[in-house]
Amino acid sequence: MNLIVDIGNTMVKVALFEGDSLIDVFSYSNASLGFLEGLIADYPIENGIITTVINLDEDAKRFLSNLHVSLLWLDEKVSLPIANLYETPETLGYDRIAAVVAANYQSPGKNILVIDAGTAITYEFVDAEGRYHGGNISPGMQMRFKALNHFTEKLPLVEAIGRMIPVGRDTDTAIRAGVLKGIEYEILGYVTFFKNKYPDLLVFLTGGDEFSFDTKLKSIIFADKFLVLKGLNRILNYNNGRI
Repeated sequence: MNLIVDIGNTMVKVALFEGDSLIDVFSYSNASLGFLEGLIADYPIENGIITTVINLDEDAKRFLSNLHVSLLWLDEKVSLPIANLYETPETLGYDRIAAVVAANYQSPGKNILVIDAGTAITYEFVDAEGRYHGGNISPGMQMRFKALNHFTEKLPLVEAIGRMIPVGRDTDTAIRAGVLKGIEYEILGYVTFFKNKYPDLLVFLTGGDEFSFDTKLKSIIFADKFLVLKGLNRILNYNNGRI
């Protein structure tokens, strides 16, 4: 059984896999990693992979090194099952490459656009030969709402949930439609651009923010909120010789 540990700024996402099958997913505060001892005691875990966006202190590193599990720390030196054409792999977010690895593994031999809608919205492209070309980064939904409020004197901070009409009739609906429809049009613009170039394109959508698309493109969009965790598991299996 594989242990996937994804340490974020405030939370830790943990997943358990048996081979390629996702068994369970947990979320914990990243204030302490002691919960890992309980998981290792309760499950027959043999291997693990750890990713982190924060700098761990020496106590946390020592704790992780003493766990009775073979751990792989994901960085730019770890072998990947796809070709990485990114010019600065040391600056590439693990979540970006993991999502691409998962999509490529689930649909090999396809041209794929991976869209991760979280704090930022990322657009990643991997071709049918398994070559990751790179991607683009734009502000996420909450970042857009907060930016309109922060960088102006009079615009309020608007919630995503609320009255939604195509053209705003007051400031709240104008901001809400501007942000949400703007994101939708941006995403559909990327999909249309890549599909014109690669007619067989598949699109994977993941991340914490969900969007609906009432268009003919909806049939090629596959939503998978666990895509990053699945990609991390795939990288772990690949490095353990499970091709």
